[in-house]
Amino acid sequence: MRRSAARPLALAAALLLAACGGAAGESEHEFGRRVYNARCYFCHGYSGDAKTLAASVLQPPPRDFTRAAALRAPQIVAALRNGRPGTAMASFRGVLDAREMQAVAAFVEREFVREARPNTAYHTAANGWPDHERHAAAFPFALGRLAADVPAEQLDETQRRGRQLFLTACISCHEPAGADPGPAWSTRPVSYPRLGFVPGQVDVDAVSSASVYAKHDAAPHLDGLSAAERRGEALFQANCAFCHGGDGTGRNWIGQFMEPPARDLTRYDRRSMPPARLRQVIRDGLAGTSMPAWRSVLAPAEIGAVAAYVQRAFLRPDGPPAGHSRSTRASAADAEAASAAGPADGATSGAISGAIGPLPSTSVSAGAARR
Repeated sequence: MRRSAARPLALAAALLLAACGGAAGESEHEFGRRVYNARCYFCHGYSGDAKTLAASVLQPPPRDFTRAAALRAPQIVAALRNGRPGTAMASFRGVLDAREMQAVAAFVEREFVREARPNTAYHTAANGWPDHERHAAAFPFALGRLAADVPAEQLDETQRRGRQLFLTACISCHEPAGADPGPAWSTRPVSYPRLGFVPGQVDVDAVSSASVYAKHDAAPHLDGLSAAERRGEALFQANCAFCHGGDGTGRNWIGQFMEPPARDLTRYDRRSMPPARLRQVIRDGLAGTSMPAWRSVLAPAEIGAVAAYVQRAFLRPDGPPAGHSRSTRASAADAEAASAAGPADGATSGAISGAIGPLPSTSVSAGAARR
């Protein structure tokens, strides 16, 4: 009786130990995940694919585990112990103990090298991210599905909110996709131009700090402009160039001093900035920026002429961006400008985060340009 009763107890104990062993193995994997999320994600990325800000500045970049098919846990442990000379991978000896190294190495091999699984366990309540799904609008930018430098009018309201969240929070860890990194450093005007400065003046002195921006006050030379485009050129260079620069980039002194900076018109083409939308912004202005409404300053035909000139001089054709030197090409601007003199175009959805500054005292008025 006692022997027969002991057998079921022994069997139960064996099953319990087996279950515990399985649970221990599973918890060791999650333990490795916690080590990874605490120590490795900043360079190698949440999902081991090295899509991080660190990867954009380190040379050579951190290893993308999802593309290292031959990598195995012992090699990872060796790298953790000894580092990798010639790279930013330092030794974690004294930072991680033996168990932590073994656990994170096994985790990386299984989760990223073999299975290339997305690591979804970092943004949890336990890690300080309660209800992370409420930030879903920013996910397309964090995951690289939407570029951070897409013009605002190409985004809907949810996407604009998501980009704002991404740029103010997520970008500290997530590399923005598609954005032009630009120069490693750049200038930014910290004061309004000195008294008497006139956009386009050629005798800019170094003390004024305007020399960095002076080249953008030069208007492009265009051949074969139509009558409407030539009229628009005079109006734009006398008024709009004060903020947008003579070359339409908004990279002149005033354009860069403003907040938000004046819109770079050369980033658009006819699809992203259709003629009706361009005339509407000139006519009605843009809330939340320094772009005023010009409907009380310019006549409808003049607004159409400015729009025609902007389309010809600055908006790039379909395809790769064009330079500021434009060749002669056929234009239907006269017809478009004439149609602009009729009933006002209906407002369209979207917004431009740019600015055309108010008419300055140093510029020529629309009336003067007409005369």
